[in-house]
Amino acid sequence: MPVKRKGETSYKETSFGIIPRSKLIPLEIEGTKRAWDFILSKTNKSPMPVSSIGIKQIHKIAFGWIFPKMGGRFRKTEVEVSKHMPPKFYLVPQLIEDMCRDINKRIKHLPPIDDDNFINELTGFLAWAHHRFLWIHPFLDYNGRIGRLLMNILLLNLKLPPIELKAETKTGRKKYIDALKRADDGNHRDLEKIIQAALQETGENP
Repeated sequence: MPVKRKGETSYKETSFGIIPRSKLIPLEIEGTKRAWDFILSKTNKSPMPVSSIGIKQIHKIAFGWIFPKMGGRFRKTEVEVSKHMPPKFYLVPQLIEDMCRDINKRIKHLPPIDDDNFINELTGFLAWAHHRFLWIHPFLDYNGRIGRLLMNILLLNLKLPPIELKAETKTGRKKYIDALKRADDGNHRDLEKIIQAALQETGENP
């Protein structure tokens, strides 16, 4: 739980003790790098299966060494995220299982990369998968980072380069959050635009 103290916005209890946000940021960056290195080592050999177990493993590798009680574990409490009320915590395991099954089925039905409709189908698929994961909000924290890593697993499985949604800058994050809110209402168009722009930067727009 965050602990507020004078001189810092918040403190958090970690395996390194109770530390301020300023000291947590570099740990989060290192954790994301650890997860990314793990993903690259897996997808370098063969496609990485998308599963509930795999998603929890990535979260644990990234953040379990910082937050042992939270890392790799689905949330056990109710949360509210920017006015969005994610599903009840006890529904999370089944919802993630269903999401993984849908992802693995949908990816098989994407058109060939040289098909004129490939980029539209790909962006629609990625937007749906990314939003679905964040809508479920399976973990207490770091769902955004894991969701973006998951999206890049899908791209690597398709033998495409990873993308960066630029959600870390103030302007980029606002556009990203606004797009997710519209997706909550069933409109994935803005999220698709963000993803397509990221794909264009990699040169993977057939």
